[in-house]
Amino acid sequence: MKKSIKIIGYILFAIVVFAVFILYRIYDYQLEPIAFDKTKFAAVDSDEKLDNLARDLVKQMSLDEKIEQLYGRPMSDALIFVGNSAIFDRATAMFAGGNERLNIPAYAFSDGPRGVRANKERSSGDKLGVTSFPVSMARGASWDIGLESQIYDVIGKEMRASGINYTGTPTINLLRHPAWGRAQEVYSEDPWLMGEFGLAAVNALQHHNVMSCAKHFALNSIENSRFVVDVDVDERTLREVYLPHFKKVVQEGQVASLMSSYNKVLGEYASNNRYLLTDILRDEWGFKGFVSSDWFFGTYDGIASIQAGLNVEMPYQKVYQVDTIKQGIVDGEITEADIDKLVFDTLRTQLKFGLAQDPMAYPDSIIATADSIELTRIAAEKSMVLLKNSKVKNGHSKNRPVLPFAKDSNKTVAVIGRLADMENLGDTGSSKTTEPYVVTPFEGIRDYNKKLGNKVILDNASDLITSKALAEKADQVIIVVGYTHVEEGEFLLASEEANKAAKQGKRTGPKTNGGDRETLKLNPEDEALIKALAKTNDNLVVVYVGGSAIDLSSWDSEAPAILFSWYSGMEGGNALANILYGDVNPSGKLPFSIAKQESDYPYFTPYTEQITYGYYHGYTLFDKENIEPAYPFGFGLSYSNYGYSNLTIQTPELTSSDTLKVTVTVTNNGKVAGEEVVQLYLGFDNSTVDRPVKLLRDFDKFHLNVGESKTVNLTVDAKDMAWYNPEAKAWEIEKMIYQVYVGASSAKQDLLISEFTII
Repeated sequence: MKKSIKIIGYILFAIVVFAVFILYRIYDYQLEPIAFDKTKFAAVDSDEKLDNLARDLVKQMSLDEKIEQLYGRPMSDALIFVGNSAIFDRATAMFAGGNERLNIPAYAFSDGPRGVRANKERSSGDKLGVTSFPVSMARGASWDIGLESQIYDVIGKEMRASGINYTGTPTINLLRHPAWGRAQEVYSEDPWLMGEFGLAAVNALQHHNVMSCAKHFALNSIENSRFVVDVDVDERTLREVYLPHFKKVVQEGQVASLMSSYNKVLGEYASNNRYLLTDILRDEWGFKGFVSSDWFFGTYDGIASIQAGLNVEMPYQKVYQVDTIKQGIVDGEITEADIDKLVFDTLRTQLKFGLAQDPMAYPDSIIATADSIELTRIAAEKSMVLLKNSKVKNGHSKNRPVLPFAKDSNKTVAVIGRLADMENLGDTGSSKTTEPYVVTPFEGIRDYNKKLGNKVILDNASDLITSKALAEKADQVIIVVGYTHVEEGEFLLASEEANKAAKQGKRTGPKTNGGDRETLKLNPEDEALIKALAKTNDNLVVVYVGGSAIDLSSWDSEAPAILFSWYSGMEGGNALANILYGDVNPSGKLPFSIAKQESDYPYFTPYTEQITYGYYHGYTLFDKENIEPAYPFGFGLSYSNYGYSNLTIQTPELTSSDTLKVTVTVTNNGKVAGEEVVQLYLGFDNSTVDRPVKLLRDFDKFHLNVGESKTVNLTVDAKDMAWYNPEAKAWEIEKMIYQVYVGASSAKQDLLISEFTII
């Protein structure tokens, strides 16, 4: 008995010591050095020298040292990561790799879709707030590739200044259905728009020698069931719809890394999926970087992952156990050469960026500068989409626009809604940021109206009678509705609970933060607010805060004006005011389609073990089925009017190796200067196989003064007109007459039409 008590005492003592050790490590968290000592390595000025150096270092490693390169850190470090978040609300970097004997430092990971996730602290212990940008979907709505490059230039600099050189961004999974919880982290429903933005992000990050890890590879477009769902997809759909944007960042961006997704693809978990990770990614696309797993629940079988080509398990050692790997070698399931290849891929990439010359220094002082903060305001302004802008009387629209509001003095402005004065930047999972401040919608509108001498009243809409009375008396009314991280975002439910919910096809426990939306309608209190107030005042605008499309059908016809402001970043309130009062002319365009009714979208459920992704979704589905959307892909109003004319095909006949060249004239016929997005779609009416009615293949955004005309040049390489033939296992370009559609949105009435031929 005494012996048992003594053993229990030893165990308890060991637990206490371990807990104290972990707590101290959490409190005393320190960044690891990640810079290479370049004096220890010969100059690397060619791919051949880079390959030779990586191979030589791998040869010098023991098997145990090689295995250490295959995972992030031991479980204790993962506890430190989680503990910092839970106790100190401090996001830390997570480290992987490194070999002190061979002078190889670790590399440091942080997420960052809208800004650096990790919180660096000054030597004084003060937190450094980072620049927090509008979410990716908002930036996709800007249709401004140059702007996205500028944004990721800032994020890349702030990553380096925060001690980070490996980042889980951009997120380039396709928006298949607007209820997807992480829609806000991506750019569009369209693979072309997604690919162009993803490429801009990768290039800007890697300019600063931050290794970009594009995610999640692949077919991750459901959140609540992401740990268990098996996605079925045919080969054409996989190649033409869900992989092109990944292919673009691999082949054109030379992306350093990809992150495998949680879900299964065709019956095999992505982290074990050799068809994705080796056959397509490396053998077909020529990928030379490394693949890391999604975190905590992203790996299942160490031997299968090695066979598939998963280089690094993150964030800690779970299935890549030393004994498992060594036994696999003994049993002949894998070889040490397989391990060498995985380590080589990762080390070569780390050396490529770690030994490269930096374009600048990265001190703390470059984080959240005045210029960076100005850029986040500009990004919010360029992203906002004006959907509707006309007076409504007895259900009929009048021609006089609601916005911009008059800049009169001595007026009363009502800002109404539960979100009106909330610091609401979106998801608080992997894309969370810690910023110096946040300007709420109310604060931005209040501060703007101080200059005009107006009274701004905030009402949180707790009582509809009070809100209605305020709206009736006010000169201008702004209703702020939408979502927060509670309604949509990363789903943090434990995998066991997700598995149970998927099997039962419904939520099995209480609602947790984030996840997929179970309805596209606004919260009932928001819809009730809009309906109660919409007819009280002609000068009323509904401002929507959120990350994707919503069902507006019950109140659209009643609202005088509708503005999508998204999760608009730390300067969002100021940007909103500048849009509402006409200091900035709205220029955002929808990066997705908005259906008239939810049943028009593809089948979607948050809780399922199995789903099929079809060839059509979004505007391609609506075109094919002749479904009229409420608001089409690429649509957005302006305070000006733009005319399109003189569509000219410069290359009416092409070979399969040529480039289509198109020009069109765009004229600002309005009374204010602004920016317009011209969109080019290709049509496939004469195809002998099933193809979309049209596909986006080029776009451009530019500024036009009042009365100014501009001739815009648009191009499409013939290779980007191809379809994937699953029988031939090859891309084929049809020799036929193609249609060219150019205009202000994907809607027929907004497009000029012409033709060209591939001979």
